[in-house]
Amino acid sequence: MNTPGTEHRARVWSLVGKTVFASLFIIAGVGHFAATDFFLKIMPPYLPFHLTLVLVSGVIEIVLGVLLLLPRYSRLAAWGIIALLIAVFPANVHVYQHQELFPLPSFVHLLRLPVQGVLILWAMAYARR
Repeated sequence: MNTPGTEHRARVWSLVGKTVFASLFIIAGVGHFAATDFFLKIMPPYLPFHLTLVLVSGVIEIVLGVLLLLPRYSRLAAWGIIALLIAVFPANVHVYQHQELFPLPSFVHLLRLPVQGVLILWAMAYARR
């Protein structure tokens, strides 16, 4: 049974979750410009135009993060984020296969792979609404 404030609290938490999620992408997108060398190291060697891809993906992350916060475009942005997460997954695999690029404990590199799945599920929550 819903109490009078339950629905309001659920909407507030939903908005907080969406804002946090969007912020992750906006901050990561800005990071493509602030720490370009970091993102260049992640690029698998078989992809062309590393710098262009890093900068374009940064712009895409920023745009999708902002659009997620706009109710009219939220579903479209969520589907875009899902597509982006799938598109960048090979870079995460590349980093796992070449852990010398970022000397961290092995489990950190391994953990990053399923985190992509969690982020996709999080985006799905906004894609369905």
